[in-house]
Amino acid sequence: MRVVMAFFWCFILSHMGAYVLSSMTGGEYNFTSASLMAIAFTAIIMILSEAVIPNDPAPKHH
Repeated sequence: MRVVMAFFWCFILSHMGAYVLSSMTGGEYNFTSASLMAIAFTAIIMILSEAVIPNDPAPKHH
């Protein structure tokens, strides 16, 4: 479920970013390149979440 939600948000945000940037530069919006960018962002996020964020519980401080 975590991967599905990460892909969903990467898909939405990548397409939004690609549309806005293409509109600002006067270029054409390309659905395929935005989708490939979403897949790449999802892969990067999944790799970083496994490598950087620890799964250990946080110590309790009193």
